[in-house]
Amino acid sequence: MTLVILSEDWYLRGKRKDQPQSKDPYSVFIAGTGARNSNEHSIRTRGILMARFRAVLIFASVFLLCVLTPVGDRAHAAPPDWRARLNEELPLLGHRNWIAVVDSAYPLQTSAGVETIETNASQLDVVRTVLDQLGKAKHVRPVLFTDAELKVVPETDAAGVTAYREALSTLLGKTDVQSLPHEEIISKLDEAGKTFHVLVLKTNMTIPYTSVFIRLECGYWSADAEKRLREKIAGR
Repeated sequence: MTLVILSEDWYLRGKRKDQPQSKDPYSVFIAGTGARNSNEHSIRTRGILMARFRAVLIFASVFLLCVLTPVGDRAHAAPPDWRARLNEELPLLGHRNWIAVVDSAYPLQTSAGVETIETNASQLDVVRTVLDQLGKAKHVRPVLFTDAELKVVPETDAAGVTAYREALSTLLGKTDVQSLPHEEIISKLDEAGKTFHVLVLKTNMTIPYTSVFIRLECGYWSADAEKRLREKIAGR
């Protein structure tokens, strides 16, 4: 018994207070695991933030590319379907707007309101479609113009012009058509395009002075009614 007490006393005396104590292995394991978990969480958080940053950067780059790409470069995009475009715009069009069905060499006008669409269709087919759609509309009526030059273009200089004149005359029937010099009509569209929308439908026609220009007027108010109204206002 005495020997045991001495041994315990010796053991207690041998452990000085200033001597570093050994750490509990379980505590060391828990601390290490927590540190690793914290580090892994930090890495995952950084990964998520970097992925989001890359996504925002890609979006911003694409947006800037679309905005800064010149109009001429974007012109190579697939053209819209002209029939769908006509049906989409017709309800929005009213008096003083224009629809022009033009030959393939008609100039690309730069007035802000002029929209040009390549139809890749025949002149007569496009004219027929436009007139059919206008005939169904209740809010507008067409006033037609053709180039004065069309009447005198010789067959020897423009093969097929005679057949076109006859086919166009048959298509238009008894519709009243006004003839004006080509440059005068272009000036009218250019001037209108500064304030009003002008839809130009280019066809695959390769005969000059074959374009048909359609100025839209109010479908439920006639020219005679407008004239009487103006006379009444002037008489006051």
